[in-house]
Amino acid sequence: MDQDTSQIELQKFGIGQPLSRKEDARLLQGQGRYTGDIFRTGMAFGVFVRSQIAHGMLRGIELAAARAMPGVIGIITGEDLAAAGVGSMPPMLFGLVPPGFTPPGLTLQNCAHQPLARGKVRFVGEPIALVVAETEAQARDAAEAVMPDIEPLPPLVNAAAAAAPGAPLIHESATANLAVSYRAGDAAAVEAAFAGAAHIVRTRNHQNRMCINAMEPRGAVGIFDSERYIIDVGCQGVLRQRRHMALVLGVEPEKVRVLSGNTGGSFGLRAFAFAENVAVMFAARALTRDIKWTNTRSEGMLTDTHAKDMDFEAELALDKDGIMLGLRVRGRGNVGAYPSPAAAVPPAMNIMKNVPSVYRTGPVRVECDAYFTNTMALGPYRGAGRPEANSIIEQAITEAARQTGIDAIELRRRNLIQPEQIPWRAVNGNLYDSGDFPALLDHALIEADWQGFATRRGASLRTGKLRGIGIGQYLESTGAPSNEMAGIRFDDDGGITITGGTHDHGQGHASAFAQVLVSRLGVPFERIRIFQGDSDLIVSGDGTGGSRSMMAAGIAISQASDIIIDKGRKIASHLLEAAEADIEFASGRFAIAGTDRGIGIMEMVDKLRSGVRLPDGVPSTLDTTHVSGTEQPAYPNGVHIAEVEIDPETGVTKLLRYTAVNDFGVLINPKLVEGQVHGGSMQGISQALMESCDYDENGQLITGSFLDYTMPRADDLPSF
Repeated sequence: MDQDTSQIELQKFGIGQPLSRKEDARLLQGQGRYTGDIFRTGMAFGVFVRSQIAHGMLRGIELAAARAMPGVIGIITGEDLAAAGVGSMPPMLFGLVPPGFTPPGLTLQNCAHQPLARGKVRFVGEPIALVVAETEAQARDAAEAVMPDIEPLPPLVNAAAAAAPGAPLIHESATANLAVSYRAGDAAAVEAAFAGAAHIVRTRNHQNRMCINAMEPRGAVGIFDSERYIIDVGCQGVLRQRRHMALVLGVEPEKVRVLSGNTGGSFGLRAFAFAENVAVMFAARALTRDIKWTNTRSEGMLTDTHAKDMDFEAELALDKDGIMLGLRVRGRGNVGAYPSPAAAVPPAMNIMKNVPSVYRTGPVRVECDAYFTNTMALGPYRGAGRPEANSIIEQAITEAARQTGIDAIELRRRNLIQPEQIPWRAVNGNLYDSGDFPALLDHALIEADWQGFATRRGASLRTGKLRGIGIGQYLESTGAPSNEMAGIRFDDDGGITITGGTHDHGQGHASAFAQVLVSRLGVPFERIRIFQGDSDLIVSGDGTGGSRSMMAAGIAISQASDIIIDKGRKIASHLLEAAEADIEFASGRFAIAGTDRGIGIMEMVDKLRSGVRLPDGVPSTLDTTHVSGTEQPAYPNGVHIAEVEIDPETGVTKLLRYTAVNDFGVLINPKLVEGQVHGGSMQGISQALMESCDYDENGQLITGSFLDYTMPRADDLPSF
């Protein structure tokens, strides 16, 4: 590839170009490879028997009738797992912080979570047994014939009930139902700030429970081959899955291989291993058959991790001019029946990390407690506490404007961190290295025509409708420091493979990662592919989650490219018969400085592949595997403005206008970013207006299908 071609490649496909996702055509034509697409010769099928009672003693399981049914190969129970030494599911914060380290101010109560229930059931949908048969229909019929003997106990379905004095214990190994206790911030400084306040504003913030409802239901194919467990499963990162499942199975990580093709959505759901995955892998070994299990949508509503389910009380102290003096937040959350690995993050840690947002808040104190209940476990979902934290501070500011009589926009302006104050060390320790928060606010007000709202409200009133406008400014702490792998391989077919430890489940990694590589090496965009789905071939990486993928993988790809360029200079020095110090690299080409003599990187690869003779000490390949580390989080921020109209007679609410102005730094691919903003905005709107995951007093999910659980449709939303 000559220099002109490389330059065109950079202009068309480099960083900043709004390219479509590479995988779209293949997926739209049904050529993806999801878990449901896997069929292996001789494969059996599994169906789980699940508790229909929220809380009760499991006295026994009657299996004889089911075992005698046609096609049944075997039935696995919790007793089988215990007899084989299978352990509990990973506890809170497993894999999220260094081993043995607990963040300051955080107290956890990790109670055993068996992959299949033993002795007690703690939520409706908890797996009790796995029935394996020759066909899925036979397994489903036999599962209905399994008869668990459960003695009901009083269920607790919300945090308030679990926190009440004398509440029944959900875990007998615990002294109370308190799962997470978190205290952060200078309590004395906050008290002093409140003592001198002219105004103290109090608000309540309810975060309703949500079902995640990824497009692809959870499922897995379990295989046991030559003393090794293999699982093919949609996930957010194969190495984290391997660590989790090896821990539970009681084997070294090398004894577990995780494969993953396409994943049909996740939003945090598939960040960690599920109990069903472990049971399927164990059954594959115990029954010497490959076993496929796929959740139904109804099972998913019951047993996919839920999200949110938190209540907060916020107190904001201000002086007579509306300047913030201090903020106090007290929260109570629900973590469900068992401690998922991320259970402490949304209701506790991420509140403190994000609640100061873009404001000079003064000292902040956060106190959060979260409780076990007889409901499905809570997990991360599209932000994992970050949106909740921003909604707390924004709601408090809006209420402060009402009570003080200061205009809501003016009150925000008075308290925004100013550009000349950046870099800004926030009260929670975050260091904001860039940003112009007042400019974003001004831009959003213009785009939303804030000044014209009064006229539009008058028009609505004349038709008997109510019209409202709301504003939210935000900042979030994303991309926690972590290591990430970038393997760059120049393949024999002329392609280039990027191998990494993140995992795409809709984000468009194939295009965005390729754009980074094109910009760094000037290689052809169309030849680049990514590989992410085999734990045997990935040496480092913590998966996709917490907005880390481009930060971690982008740095790793860039640093690996530097290594390739250094290798290429040595090779070019020999091929061009010049000193290495005289070799320059630009736009995909190595050249002797000040001359037109050079060689393109792809031509160099061809020469290396053909077996060109090189002296000792000169690399024989450009292939590189590199592990990088990220040192600092990023702080994307912005302003969103929503305008709604309500029919007071029917309560029907229509979102008429939605404006989003955001600062994400350098955009690798503006089209992908725009799509992510649309998706995130839609999910927030849907939580506010439509979605709610609700249990009755007996712990039965009453929103267990799309007949009862409202999912947004395209016609519910305006053009963003």
